[in-house]
Amino acid sequence: MNKKIKYGIVALIIIVIAVIAAASYFGTSNDNDPTHIVVTCPGHAGEPETGFDSLTGWGCGHLNFNPLIFSTLLTSDENGNFVNDLATGYNVSSDGLTWTVNIRDGVKFSDNSSLTAKDVAFTFNTAKTSNSQLDMSNLDSATAINDTTVEMKLVKPQSSFVYNLRYIGIVKADGYNNTTFGANPVGSGPYKLKQWDKGQQAIFEVNDNYYGKKPYFTQVTMLFPEEDTAFELVKSGQADVVQAPLSSLNETVDGYKLVDYDSPRAQGVSLPYINDTGIKTAEGDPVGNNVTADPAIRKALNVGINRQEIIDSVYKGHGTPEFSGVDSLPYANNASKVTDNNVDQAKQILSEAGWTDTDGDGIVEKNGTNATFKLYYSSKDQSRQALATVISEQAKQIGINVELEGTDWDTIYKNMYSQGVLMQQSSDDPYRNTYQQYHSKENLTRDDYMNPNAYNNSQVDSILDQAMSATSQDQANQYWSQAAYTGDGSGFGPNGDAPWLWVADYHYCYFVKDGINMGTAPKMGQDYMANICDWTRDNSTN
Repeated sequence: MNKKIKYGIVALIIIVIAVIAAASYFGTSNDNDPTHIVVTCPGHAGEPETGFDSLTGWGCGHLNFNPLIFSTLLTSDENGNFVNDLATGYNVSSDGLTWTVNIRDGVKFSDNSSLTAKDVAFTFNTAKTSNSQLDMSNLDSATAINDTTVEMKLVKPQSSFVYNLRYIGIVKADGYNNTTFGANPVGSGPYKLKQWDKGQQAIFEVNDNYYGKKPYFTQVTMLFPEEDTAFELVKSGQADVVQAPLSSLNETVDGYKLVDYDSPRAQGVSLPYINDTGIKTAEGDPVGNNVTADPAIRKALNVGINRQEIIDSVYKGHGTPEFSGVDSLPYANNASKVTDNNVDQAKQILSEAGWTDTDGDGIVEKNGTNATFKLYYSSKDQSRQALATVISEQAKQIGINVELEGTDWDTIYKNMYSQGVLMQQSSDDPYRNTYQQYHSKENLTRDDYMNPNAYNNSQVDSILDQAMSATSQDQANQYWSQAAYTGDGSGFGPNGDAPWLWVADYHYCYFVKDGINMGTAPKMGQDYMANICDWTRDNSTN
């Protein structure tokens, strides 16, 4: 055979294979069924290593979103209020230790077996010991009283336990195996897993046994692209809804619109709260920083930076200024905020605390110590790198030198108690974003990245404990709010102790193909499929 012909045939085969591989990755690229939709994974969750198992973090824990496969006891309405889903109601005992939940009768799992209170009890009991970021340590036990009633006993009162009712997906107890369930999940949500091509996509098909509103989209293909390749899915038209990477926020693509969803995705810098006295963690990591331990440094940063300028520069305007980490949540406290973009006031705060520039290099010093600290951030995250850079530039304008360290998370965790760290929190659960973030802790370890600056204030601790013991959500919210600013100069907000430099809520943005109707925007932007059963497609544009 002529060599040119042979090589041409080989090249053609390679091209065909490449096209087939691409089509496989991009899911239903040639699927003209209008009731099939291609999306990307919610938030920054990525592909679940252990599969689609709520007990190992799918849909809850580090990031809360609609698990598609599973029902939750409660759900959120379009105003963000918790309403019944699998549950028909619940009540809490006067001492706050017993939560009794009633569930729907006659619910079927996707495999046609009945869902009863036994499955709910099993889910919550198993969540206590599951290897995930679910913190269920305060649950003593969950017991099925009958087929439609489950009783949950707590070790101590926890007003925020209601968030566990909202986000933990109920799994089937019979036959559950935590090593295999994620690849073959059985739930009672609107969809069931049809196919999982690891490293590429998961395909969900409608669950005919679902008790709620039947979704228009009978098949959802979920892709797991890297951030730097996600935009290619839009430019090629291979997906219907794609989370927009930072680098694409100024881009426009024919046939798509950019949708901006508000979200409490707070971006901020943890500032070590205590001095470096030479103590180490049990793992040998340094603790404390003699620069950031000075409240004048922390307050000057909060007053001196220009949050809106940062949002416009880094996020192309797709964000909201953030001061306390919880500004957009029901327990926000406006009194905890400060007025920012005031370089002169920031310099005055430093000067009055003894920080002055004696050598003319633009960086202030105090007792021979330069106002310099390191800021660690994940080098894999484009947005955090950009944010860290602008924060460093603005800090220098008030006389503080912030040295940037882009690295991996293992290195970050080793240094988080002694240097600044750029972090994000996106949970609406006050136990996680307020109690764990600001309540003092004794064990400083790498695997507990909540309260990474070792913030401690006994007055705030007392208020947070009162919030946990509150007998109603309204009462709890009043305490959560008070902890941000107590009224006497204390609190976790910037007008108080300022242990953090919160900067912005980075909105979740999505490229949405023309004709896709996503209904009312959810209150939690990462949970963009919260109302998937309300989505439709205008067939004329398919």
